[in-house]
Amino acid sequence: MKKGVVFLIDDDVDLLASATDWIEMNGFEVAAFSNAIDAIRQLDNVVPDVLVSDIRMPSVDGMTLLATVRKSHPAVPVVLLTGHGEVQLAVKAMKAGAEDFLEKPYDADHLIAVLEKAVKRHALSAEIGRLQKVVRRVSNDTEEIIGSHPSMIRLREQVRTIAALDVDVLVIGETGTGKELVARTLHEQSARASRPFVPINCAAIPEAAFESELFGYAKGAFPGADKDRAGKFEYASGGTILLDEADALPLPLQAKLLRVLQERTIERLGENRSRPVDVRVLATSKTDLQEAIRQNRFRSDLYFRLSATTIPLPPLRSRDNDILLLYAHFARLAAQRYGVSPARLEPEAGYQLLKEDWPGNVRELKNRAEAEALGLDWIQGSDLSPDKNTEFLAGLNDELKHYERTLIQRALATSGNNIAKAAAILRIPRRTLSEKISRLGL
Repeated sequence: MKKGVVFLIDDDVDLLASATDWIEMNGFEVAAFSNAIDAIRQLDNVVPDVLVSDIRMPSVDGMTLLATVRKSHPAVPVVLLTGHGEVQLAVKAMKAGAEDFLEKPYDADHLIAVLEKAVKRHALSAEIGRLQKVVRRVSNDTEEIIGSHPSMIRLREQVRTIAALDVDVLVIGETGTGKELVARTLHEQSARASRPFVPINCAAIPEAAFESELFGYAKGAFPGADKDRAGKFEYASGGTILLDEADALPLPLQAKLLRVLQERTIERLGENRSRPVDVRVLATSKTDLQEAIRQNRFRSDLYFRLSATTIPLPPLRSRDNDILLLYAHFARLAAQRYGVSPARLEPEAGYQLLKEDWPGNVRELKNRAEAEALGLDWIQGSDLSPDKNTEFLAGLNDELKHYERTLIQRALATSGNNIAKAAAILRIPRRTLSEKISRLGL
């Protein structure tokens, strides 16, 4: 499978032939041209993933070609080849919108690295454009289960089917995967949608207040109980109860909850008569309840009562083609909510989003998108932890080095090789930049 289509333009036919062979050997499809006019004409038939051109050419030079391509095909990245010492010309090219520049004679392997990065940028740019159109069709007023990954398509179908069945459901997934959103959707698509949806955070209710909160109490049941009060189950009558983080319930409370689920009746604290309740029970868990059963932290009979139907939610890292879609959606909503202009997601930034592990899943991505939509700096929770995922970081090492090298080269070109100005552009201390230049062999 070809890595992408490259338009290569150089009036030196020998260099053009050798470069074409090398680029093709590295998996690209190359269309070679000895002049810019032929390349411009071919753009009407084929849109390349990246265009590489010499600057110094007769008739139509590389700068004119760059201006033409930026106007007719602004998403196509253009890499320009400059002669030795033509720094000012390179700076002018970058300001005019060139993706990158290479000084002749260029390193052959570095050329391939630049092409691979440019092709990824072009693909991401096209994908971001598509996703921005998709998110405009998503309602601004209601939350939806968003995603084009096959696992999310199956999830929406599963939710639609189960919502119509009046059965209890256990939703299992890591923190931030959208368990409560799925539960709300089950309620909203059910026959109970017009009745209350009552979420209960099982981890947040003190054990001493559990019975009175869920089942209510009679007047005089305890000091301060000056009137009868219905609990959450009675309030949700005809609707849906969500037991969020059911895995956090202490064992004594699990026994009390089990009886209610079995009999569908409650007794208010301080009262002897049973009251029937008509509720659908949904529960969520971020842990493996069967493992909790083996460790005697969760009752097996309660598990089987809650898990008449189980819906597992996939982590975000397993559906990476949804990351950009979700980011664009959350950033757009945040911009509308706070009355700011939506920020454009640059391909480089999108590429970095795809490289991250997202331990906090969709919730973490949403927080990231909202922060960046408001122009705030983002600090990942993992950045504050002493035990970072070193295996993940090691896998990115080569990519990050190349990315860092490219940014520094651009800053140096823009500043005319002035270290102080380049450091200001990169927003790092001059000493730090000098160390990086030395380490990267620039």
